Amino acid sequence: MTSRERVRMALRHQEPDKVPIDFGGMRSTGISAMAYNKLKEYLGIKGGVTKLYDVQQQLAEPELDIVELMGGDVVQLHRLEPSFGIKIDRWKPGKLPDGSDCIEPYDLNPIVNENGGLDIKVGDVVFARMPKGGYYYDVVYHACENVETKEELDKLPVPVITDEELEYLRKEAKRLYETTDKAILGAFGGNIFEMGQVEWGYEKYFSMLALEPELMHYYHQRLADAWLVALERYLGAVGEYIDVIQFGDDLGTQLNSQISVDMYREMIKPYHKVQYQYVRKNYPNVKVFLHCCGAIYNLIPDLIDAGVEVLNPVQLSAKGMDPVRLKQEFGKDLTFWGAGCNTQTTATFGTVEEVAAEVEKYMKIFAPGGGFVFTQIHNIQVNVPPENVVAIYETAKKFRNYPVV
Repeated sequence: MTSRERVRMALRHQEPDKVPIDFGGMRSTGISAMAYNKLKEYLGIKGGVTKLYDVQQQLAEPELDIVELMGGDVVQLHRLEPSFGIKIDRWKPGKLPDGSDCIEPYDLNPIVNENGGLDIKVGDVVFARMPKGGYYYDVVYHACENVETKEELDKLPVPVITDEELEYLRKEAKRLYETTDKAILGAFGGNIFEMGQVEWGYEKYFSMLALEPELMHYYHQRLADAWLVALERYLGAVGEYIDVIQFGDDLGTQLNSQISVDMYREMIKPYHKVQYQYVRKNYPNVKVFLHCCGAIYNLIPDLIDAGVEVLNPVQLSAKGMDPVRLKQEFGKDLTFWGAGCNTQTTATFGTVEEVAAEVEKYMKIFAPGGGFVFTQIHNIQVNVPPENVVAIYETAKKFRNYPVV
């Protein structure tokens, strides 16, 4: 059975020959480029230069032979500009924050600021910043920070997919489909809630949701309309090649949802639903994948109703996210993509034996009946020991054969 066939069966809630594995197949199942360099050194792999494709999170694009080594069944179809408007169709030699080598996007040209950190400008605006000694870039510009009216909103840009990006997507999707047997995850976006947090700033966004619902409905509708146009163009270009389309909106904290269920239903769900149902209606073979961190147990029925078919990262360390209950209550409706090993605790601070035991435990909970793609819970961070990374995937391979009991 090919990787693509294996993933498709799992997404249909059937048991393939093996549990599918995702190693670095999306921006929340990835690996820090610095951790990736350490992993290659630990494995004794020579040659090849680490490709830094995600500037914001500093993630590596795993080489296909290492994806194979880890048992991976998924590859990612990237957006042309995954972060900060920086294209990834040309590359140049670069250095990571720890001084190790990489190749980085050609147009990445950060400026050292007065505090010794790095700034990324979009036009004349400092949009993102990595503090001195940091590992990631944080967004520091909020376009809607001083907006008070609909007229002011109408002056701001909305997400688009250009003809240049469509051509890039078509070529990349066709190349991945024809040159690999992997399932293809199409990174799209479609963020509503997170886009609001970025464009308004967290504090003002939450205040506006509560105090100015009419203006925020206008903002969300305008955003959703733009995403829907982009979605139609995107799927028109790559819908015949991809297996899942990835949306994203982190709705949870460690202890609860960021907003109430009622507020989600009123302020966010309609704008999720129009996108997800467009895919379900027009591209039934492309599964709707939502990356949504945190304690979201109470929101899951609404996410399913909105059209979500695949949930990631399945953050089991968050309150209420009990693995047995999740599988029992939602396993018929959702494919769980993640839930393999806790990167907040075990993967980072545990022993190899503790990592292996956790992977085995979660594999046996989520795998029966299909509807499961294995990967760790969110990205492998820079401080995860390479021996633990190997333990995650070697254990997953050991226990992935069906029947998993």
